[in-house]
Amino acid sequence: MISDPNIIYFKIFETIKEMKVVNTLSKHDQLVQGIMQVIDDGFLPIGAQMPSINLMVEKIGFARKTIVKAYEDLKERGLIESQKAKGYYVISNNTEVISRVALLLYAFQRFQQEFYDALREELDEKAQIDVYFHHNNNRVFETIFKNILGKYSMYVVAPIIDPISNQLLDVLPQEKLIIVDRYLELGSDYSYVTQEFYNSTKTILNKSLKKIQQYKELILFYRNDKDYPLEVLNAFNEFLLENNLSGSIINRYTSDILNKKTLYICLSDADLWPLLRDSSRNGLKIANDIGVLSFNDHIVKEIISGGITTISTDFKLMGKSVAQLILTPRTANYIIPTTSTDRGSF
Repeated sequence: MISDPNIIYFKIFETIKEMKVVNTLSKHDQLVQGIMQVIDDGFLPIGAQMPSINLMVEKIGFARKTIVKAYEDLKERGLIESQKAKGYYVISNNTEVISRVALLLYAFQRFQQEFYDALREELDEKAQIDVYFHHNNNRVFETIFKNILGKYSMYVVAPIIDPISNQLLDVLPQEKLIIVDRYLELGSDYSYVTQEFYNSTKTILNKSLKKIQQYKELILFYRNDKDYPLEVLNAFNEFLLENNLSGSIINRYTSDILNKKTLYICLSDADLWPLLRDSSRNGLKIANDIGVLSFNDHIVKEIISGGITTISTDFKLMGKSVAQLILTPRTANYIIPTTSTDRGSF
């Protein structure tokens, strides 16, 4: 392995100059492709220092801003990084990666696993994905965002519906941002692949009105301190009002609220699983004694307690749609349909 910086730099300069004969390559591409070629040839190992911007300007003859942009591109590909007052260093030799993606989600949940798996499968080895979780916490969101800013070619973000998200995300170039899961108003020039909660929830509840009317009360488990969609809460309240139904909003499930002739609507599996456990222990039959409706479908809900009726979007389709926007950058807006799967649990 060659360690002499003079030999390494000579190789870089000569390779970039050789790229100039390819008429289809811009100056930017000559720089990026030339440096990637030197990495592939083994002349720039991990840990090697890159030529300074000033030296590149002197030896290659390109404008300073062109060199800077090329280095930023290599940073976004995850090949080099900058160290304050020290320069640029090689941190990866995987030149096949087209882009480096920051994926910022709420938390690690089963349905988000489906989204990630589909995204990962579609991108294959063309992108490096680094996953972060903000847990719907503004302080955590801000800390993560500031730490990853400028280090990725694409940012896929499930936002907190709060002005802090708008303020932070506004600094990103719109072509590098894809909003997922929840819609956030940022203008017309950015991409999003989201769910829709209000209309879909009301529509599905109205279609099931006759079955719902057999219950004396409806209970929605909803927590303001979690990432639960406000649109679902609004749709639930309006559905009750429009149909003169009795209902309650409860922070979380506890065994003392388990009563016959009650329909329980679970936004989180943290409420669903103990509810099903207690109903079994107390000899209460799902759909006969109590009703259960759950958000976010999963294979487990197909079989547990004879099957649980769900309201859910297609998270695999969401992952595939995001992947296509990364592989073929463009501005696009998708709302992934929300549907109900009736398994007779109410």
